[in-house]
Amino acid sequence: MGQVTIYLDTETERKLNAIIREKKVSKSKWIADLIRHETDSCWPQSIIDAAGTWKDMPTAETIRKKIGKDVKREAF
Repeated sequence: MGQVTIYLDTETERKLNAIIREKKVSKSKWIADLIRHETDSCWPQSIIDAAGTWKDMPTAETIRKKIGKDVKREAF
């Protein structure tokens, strides 16, 4: 398990202390969870659940019909 030392200004440390008291977690756990959340490469469940909820949204195929045909690409 890695260790990291961080330096916080007084106001930031005050905010961190307030949030960990509210959440009842350690500083290490809260910071690790924040890093995990910020580096997650998956869509949040709320976004996944929203897919298809706009009934008047055109499909991708409908949108692409108006684009036209692509030109032939050159070989590398």
